[in-house]
Amino acid sequence: MYRYLFSPIKINKLEIKNRIAYPALGLLYSYDSKLNDRYYNYFKERAEGGTGLVTVGPVGIDFIGSGILALSLANDEAIPSFQKLTSIIKNGGARAWVQLFHAGAYSHPFLIDGKDPIAPSPLYSKYSKTTPREMSKEDIREVQEAYVKAAVRAVEAGFDGVEILASGGYLITQFLSPLKNKRTDEYGGSFENRVRFPREVIELVRKRVGPGYPLTIRMAGNDFVAGSNTDTETPEFAKVYEESGIDAINVTGGWHETKVPQLPMELPRSGYSYLALNIKKAVSVPVLASNRIADPESAEKIIRDGYADMVNLGRVLIADPEWPLKAFEGRADEIRPCVACSQGCTDEVFSGRPVFCVGNPQAGFEAERKIEKTKSPKNVMVVGAGAAGLEAAITAKKAGHNVELYEKDDDIGGQLWLAGAPPHKQEIWEFIRYYRAMLKKHGIPLFLNTKADKELIANKKPDHIIVAEGAEPAVPPVAGTDDPCVLSAWKVLRESPPLAKNVAIIGGGAVGLETALFVASKGTISPEILHFLFAYEAETPERLRELMFSGSHSVTVFEMLNKIGKDVGKSTRWIVFDNLQRFGIRVITGAKVSSVGNGKVIFEKDGNKEEMTFGNVILASGSRPVKKLTAEVSHLGIPFTTVGDCIAPGRINDAIHGGFLAALKIGSPPN
Repeated sequence: MYRYLFSPIKINKLEIKNRIAYPALGLLYSYDSKLNDRYYNYFKERAEGGTGLVTVGPVGIDFIGSGILALSLANDEAIPSFQKLTSIIKNGGARAWVQLFHAGAYSHPFLIDGKDPIAPSPLYSKYSKTTPREMSKEDIREVQEAYVKAAVRAVEAGFDGVEILASGGYLITQFLSPLKNKRTDEYGGSFENRVRFPREVIELVRKRVGPGYPLTIRMAGNDFVAGSNTDTETPEFAKVYEESGIDAINVTGGWHETKVPQLPMELPRSGYSYLALNIKKAVSVPVLASNRIADPESAEKIIRDGYADMVNLGRVLIADPEWPLKAFEGRADEIRPCVACSQGCTDEVFSGRPVFCVGNPQAGFEAERKIEKTKSPKNVMVVGAGAAGLEAAITAKKAGHNVELYEKDDDIGGQLWLAGAPPHKQEIWEFIRYYRAMLKKHGIPLFLNTKADKELIANKKPDHIIVAEGAEPAVPPVAGTDDPCVLSAWKVLRESPPLAKNVAIIGGGAVGLETALFVASKGTISPEILHFLFAYEAETPERLRELMFSGSHSVTVFEMLNKIGKDVGKSTRWIVFDNLQRFGIRVITGAKVSSVGNGKVIFEKDGNKEEMTFGNVILASGSRPVKKLTAEVSHLGIPFTTVGDCIAPGRINDAIHGGFLAALKIGSPPN
């Protein structure tokens, strides 16, 4: 079906069975720079899932450049554990690659025993919040030799290829950037001088590993940082890399500190494939495309249309390691989606915690969360077809139980429909697509428009009940909430009713802010209309930008705390805040609302009572668990488990992981 995606390709003389690569992604499954069983189990799943090339990394070349958190090949003692890992990857059917890196100014002092990071120039880093020490000529030679020694260890460890990291804002990127490199010697200033450090690294590594060993590089297609390199300069770097001995070029987006989203839902699928094409036009070696390549159709198009020769499936393969196999076998509808939420991966790494996946309860828990067929199948009734109930039903069926799923509404999905309504959040609806396919695949009877009560349960006589009755909007203790102009955020996100010109949102948490963006985006032009108007120069760029962010509603958010968005993900909070500004959404913090009736919002701020008038008021003050069925089944004498928001309102991962774990425990003795 995807004949270009699944055609073989050679890097140097090494054949890769298909055009799919798993790129290096920080996992934080250890805090001592060493591999362990959690890594082995994780990479085993990715290799066996059909991927052509699996990259381990980032792997440090020395302590000062990677610290205690990153894996390391800085000494010979690490070789045996990496030999075990390469054997696992190869036995799984994939080629084993390793990415070597040095963070430079991005090294955090607390991760390197309080030492000063080193960099081309002593410029303060917003990322590590410190000023590095300028590298001396001796430092440069030592780091270059560290790259060489790490590469030699990688060869001895059995890796099929080595990738040098020259993106993300790390050391090599710092040498290349006129923004970060202020040196006045032969390693700074002109293009030739700034590219000297990576060119020498490549040449030295190539000399030691030999001409026939695959050597690749991961580079930024555009730094996306003002004053640094753009996609005008990056093809020239790529030419130098090829001339110096690089066999393939892996192209990604910008630095960690860029204000252009690199991974979240805001980036359209395959949004940076144009950067790969830009590099491909300049070189003759294979080029890999990266970032938000989520589905087989997009991946096939990138190869077929000549954007790149291979595609990176990073977080996509965290979400579903069998993505390649399912695509190859024509089962793309069964691929568990990566919705680019960043909550289990990027947010966790930035918080110093190990990676998991919101939508895949087994990612990072491959050994301890295996689904094993039961020897005593139960008749299981699952009540509620939101995320928790859906995951519970499918997992219980996989475990061999007889499952029936009941939902009081006319469709599955529950709050997933609400979560996917705000701008750029539609990827969340991919969960619904996936669960529909899995219900069909496993033949699970689904009863919609069916309220499960004690009478129905008594009639069905299940052996076990999983209750996933969800939550409902919480009503804040303020006057006037029964006024017709007052709506819940749930109603607005689910039904998108007509709204007045001036709208107030009560609540500045994640739901309130996303509801505000949902309302503010009404009346703005679509991407297709923007493309048309821009292509025909029908409007000025300034007017087009205005039409993108100025819609039919004026929105004001009231939050009683001094800060908004406390429950918004760490890596995406800045995007939400930027969009609030783009859409001109007014935010009033420290505002304790006392009344919302008759279109008037009466609130107290800084000890003063104030009043504002709106056509509609939207309540986004959280949710509360629904426990009606839970109370009923507790008296029936039938084993039952509650999952999801009916326990306590939480995130999507709480629902999906909770449903999965509850299904695994069916038939187990109660704790």
